[in-house]
Amino acid sequence: MILLQGGPIPSGGAPSPRDMRSHFVPPPPRKLPAPAGPGILLVDLSYRPGSLSADEFVAPVGRIVRQEGFSPEALHYQEVARDDLASAAGAILCGTALADCGYLDRMDRFAWIPSFSSPLLGICAGMQVIVQVFGGEVSPGTGIGMAGQEVAAPDPLLAGRDRFEAYELHGLSVTPPPSFRVLARSLSGVQVIRHPDRPLYGVMFHPEVRNEWLIRRFLALCGPSREKDG
Repeated sequence: MILLQGGPIPSGGAPSPRDMRSHFVPPPPRKLPAPAGPGILLVDLSYRPGSLSADEFVAPVGRIVRQEGFSPEALHYQEVARDDLASAAGAILCGTALADCGYLDRMDRFAWIPSFSSPLLGICAGMQVIVQVFGGEVSPGTGIGMAGQEVAAPDPLLAGRDRFEAYELHGLSVTPPPSFRVLARSLSGVQVIRHPDRPLYGVMFHPEVRNEWLIRRFLALCGPSREKDG
């Protein structure tokens, strides 16, 4: 006698197709991945595509973007195309290494910023780009390490905070265009700015290091996301 799940069948005889169907156990349904959330364009400002700076300055921002239910798309600033901009719910110009400022010699690559209609955040080097695009100035000015940030004007991005500590890592400082609002300062200079009419921000410190809440608040301006991770 040969035993099969569900009962014996006579020895010497193979189970019929009908018998096989009656004892077939279907596999559990495959769990499909959660649908991707709206896309957030992460612009890498390092000196070349694929540099190690992306691991330090872009990847941590991408992790926060995913946790908030959005889909990060990281591109080097020389690779950003019109279709990438059209499909983005928002964009973040990420920082780069302290001595890396080649992006300032390629301002033609950022001609898309004035007409970009979705929320935009520039972090450190990204803030410098925004300032230059709109006619402000970038000059030598160093800030390295934790520093106190004094909130200078109310804004939803900094709501509920009069002062906080943040990690600075920059060798350049900015003088924003006169029309921009200065939202926060530190001893090293202007730290947070906003466009007068649009959700377009610049921060000189690195919120991905100690102040992730700021990036999360910015992402809330980018529209609804899918359900957050974890």
